[in-house]
Amino acid sequence: MEPFELLLPLALILLLSKLMGLGAHKCGMPAVIGMLIAGVLIGLLKFIPWAPLQHAFFSEDVNFVLSVMSKIGVVLIMFSAGLGTDLKKLKQTGVASVVITAFGVAVPMLLGWLVASLFFGFANVLSNLFYGAILTATSVSVTVAVLKELGRLDSKVGASIISAAIIDDVIGIVILSVLTGFSSGGAEEVGWKWFSPNAGMVVIKIVVFFVAAIALGVGLRKLFDLMERRAPHNRRVPIISLAACFVYAYAAEELFGVADITGAYLAGILLGGTLSETPYVESKVDTMGYLFFSPIFFANIGIANIEYFSQISVQILAFGIVFVIAALLGKLLGCGTGAKLCKYSWRDSFRVGLGMMVRAEVVLICTEKGVQNGLVNPAVFPFVILIILISSIATPVCLKWSYKREAKSAEVLPPPEWHEN
Repeated sequence: MEPFELLLPLALILLLSKLMGLGAHKCGMPAVIGMLIAGVLIGLLKFIPWAPLQHAFFSEDVNFVLSVMSKIGVVLIMFSAGLGTDLKKLKQTGVASVVITAFGVAVPMLLGWLVASLFFGFANVLSNLFYGAILTATSVSVTVAVLKELGRLDSKVGASIISAAIIDDVIGIVILSVLTGFSSGGAEEVGWKWFSPNAGMVVIKIVVFFVAAIALGVGLRKLFDLMERRAPHNRRVPIISLAACFVYAYAAEELFGVADITGAYLAGILLGGTLSETPYVESKVDTMGYLFFSPIFFANIGIANIEYFSQISVQILAFGIVFVIAALLGKLLGCGTGAKLCKYSWRDSFRVGLGMMVRAEVVLICTEKGVQNGLVNPAVFPFVILIILISSIATPVCLKWSYKREAKSAEVLPPPEWHEN
């Protein structure tokens, strides 16, 4: 393949992703949905039996280059997510955010494992757990936008959702790392035999990775602080930050058997929490990622998995429907229960569960990682997209209805009685 031959598919991906992303945004949905739809539309070209078209868009060389760019895109997404994780916000809600997250992770994961076990058999323990891990992911960007619009972002509900989402992401990444570590470590999939001495080594490697990564982060902190003092807003800071991200991602996968996205996310957290110019670095990373690499990642998911849309069996269809229901109810009931145990009102508990229900890019990344490790059936992708669609539409509508109803209730309350002494 000549290098220039790649330019046409890249042009179509970027153009269609932008157009569909804008359309999704105007409909009140995340731009991610539009990018996925763009990939699906491009993937439909596979069914046109014209040799020049197939060579231009679906040759092995084109697929390989797009997969490499997709890998860079997903690493940049997780690095950016880490940079945007403000651990200081956890202090705003204290114990409540921890309790909400604990239930918000445990309940969806239990439901996901149970649904997968009922449909695929209880013997496939590792695979079934991964289906549960997919449902632990959350993305509160839509919720934050709605609460900000309603002027409720700084309320107890808003602070709880943001804080719980931070812990949720960290726990979800750790779970993902453990399960992919078992998979890449050669653990047996049948029954509970994967709890073996080899599995113990996997856990040790994961622990060593986090210890080494954090220790290295302390050194990077001093380096970046020094650079910032000498040359604030200098391009060398985001460049070296990006290099650190790639090193972390590579070392996680190659040396410790941990998912590369875990390394990228951890690098973002370590640098985001130490850089006084984090917004500057994050803006540069987002510009590069969301301008070029991220659209390729999301579109490539649709392109690579278009054939599975037409190969959904009755079993997968039934599983997918129940899986979507479990995804929505898992966060709603889990986080809502956690909030209620922390003595939130029923209405606020419902809002917390509803706000944590939204899924976006992280659930796609987790699913993609599961497919790569042979733990997730690729035919599940359409239902994961459906989870994003339903949650992204239902959450803002229900939140606005909840606060609007509360405002109306306040309006009909009788005025207080004043007594003159």
